[in-house]
Amino acid sequence: MIDGVFQFFWVEFCLIVKMSRNSDTMRRIPPGILLIRRIRGRDWSLATYRYVVLFVTFIAYACYHASRKPTSIVKSVLCPDPNRPLGRYPWPIGNVFMKENFMENDITTLRNMGWPPFNGPDGTSKLGEIDVAFLACYALGMYAAGHLGDTLDLRLFLTTGMIGSGIFIGLFGMGYFWNVHVFWYFLVMQMVAGLFQATGWPSVVAVIGGWFGKRKRGLIMGIWNAHTSVGNISGSLLAAAVLEYGWGWSFIVPGAFIVMGGLMVYLFLAAYPEDVGFTCAHGSVSNVEVVPNDQEAIIRKENVEAGEMNVVSKHGSVSRRSIGLLQACLIPGVIPFALCLFFAKLVAYTFLYWLPFYLSQTEIGGEYVSEKSAGNLSTLFDVGGIVGGILAGYVSDKLNARATTAACFMYAAIPSILLYRTYGYISQTVNIVLMMIAGLFINGPYALITTAVSADLGTHSSLRGDSRALATVTAIIDGTGSVGAALGPLITGFISTKGWDAVFVMLMIGALVAGLLLSRLIVAEITEKTCKPMSQSSNQQSLGAHVTQPLLSDRR
Repeated sequence: MIDGVFQFFWVEFCLIVKMSRNSDTMRRIPPGILLIRRIRGRDWSLATYRYVVLFVTFIAYACYHASRKPTSIVKSVLCPDPNRPLGRYPWPIGNVFMKENFMENDITTLRNMGWPPFNGPDGTSKLGEIDVAFLACYALGMYAAGHLGDTLDLRLFLTTGMIGSGIFIGLFGMGYFWNVHVFWYFLVMQMVAGLFQATGWPSVVAVIGGWFGKRKRGLIMGIWNAHTSVGNISGSLLAAAVLEYGWGWSFIVPGAFIVMGGLMVYLFLAAYPEDVGFTCAHGSVSNVEVVPNDQEAIIRKENVEAGEMNVVSKHGSVSRRSIGLLQACLIPGVIPFALCLFFAKLVAYTFLYWLPFYLSQTEIGGEYVSEKSAGNLSTLFDVGGIVGGILAGYVSDKLNARATTAACFMYAAIPSILLYRTYGYISQTVNIVLMMIAGLFINGPYALITTAVSADLGTHSSLRGDSRALATVTAIIDGTGSVGAALGPLITGFISTKGWDAVFVMLMIGALVAGLLLSRLIVAEITEKTCKPMSQSSNQQSLGAHVTQPLLSDRR
């Protein structure tokens, strides 16, 4: 079985390398789209393809995030709190948070015993090391994945990453059924899974950036970026739902879902407009602002017959060279936003990995919540994050000021974190409201920077349209942010043993530094807006000339 798995990945790797040797190499039309063409007898319109791309990439990255949640859900089972009362207090909220029979399931035993090697005095530290192993490999893999994403076929690259992620996440869960108690086994599984997970974000942002122009990019990507929170919520609910059958299932089920998502990507994702016959005068759909009533005048659809060669003709593709990491770093705005995201993700991922554990070990309204209810309850943080991502995108579009919007959200996150720690224990309702507010301000700038800002910078005018930089720029920004995402949970694993107050102080400092790092860009945005004549600003908006931000304009 293992030989078959490695053989699959070797064949896929050889295929994408072979296809990447020449940027003009013909790419195959996704087989699912070919089948639909044959059934319908005609092709989809440009608008339909865009909807399909949005849907497929949304589901794909939701699967990525869902598969990252199990470790946070099972923490309190692997490493139970010896000071917590033996009685378990279910906390039902609506139909989602169901009361359970706690006395006759496997968790009752594990509740007091834990799972070696995580149930010792250094259990939380080991769990922190597991988190940082995953996130460190994820961050390092991101830089390589970004360059590969601009070089290889994104559809095959993304498919391989999703299937590989699912396999190794499932193998982590198999440690329960194989009765594995060796720390290095869990460490290695997380490290390899982190490398495969790195394929996701640069790929999906590059796909979306290639299909959509800059008009209302902040709002569109803010809505689309809800996949992060949807994935976190679904992953938490899935992992918590099967936890009573054994913590291993909390990994196997999300792992199976991401494998199925990878198959969906392989069948239906048209990673490039050229793959399905769309071309335009500037070589890419993303470089054209399409007016609904004038699409055919701007973008020409090549007639690609399903029964011909099943590949996109060479003259229907665009030859573009990828750029290196150093060139991408020199694009104005890349480094400040990358450093800002370092601290923004440090805060966000600390909540992602430790919030369920914190809830299960904190008395709220005079009661403790069960592990399952803690996992379910933590999803409300991501509900606030969905609203925050959409709101940040909308505001940044209206103000034409990405940096100002992101910084304001980060500054607002500081009091929201303080209020949650100070008053979250009062009652269930207060905890939920403050948690959602914190999620709104923490995830808002995180979503904005990793989507709209990355896409803006990846199509910056300094590239002169002859380079493929979307995945590379996205990887630099999100890869740097992922280093912070690795440090946050690691530091939390150590300092949480001293008390949770120290953890929340760290989170507030991180949010403050994230906002300060954008100060120079904020000054540039405000200066340009105040100095620019109002008439010129009005003319630009009426003509739709430039919707990118002042900080993203060329500066020599």
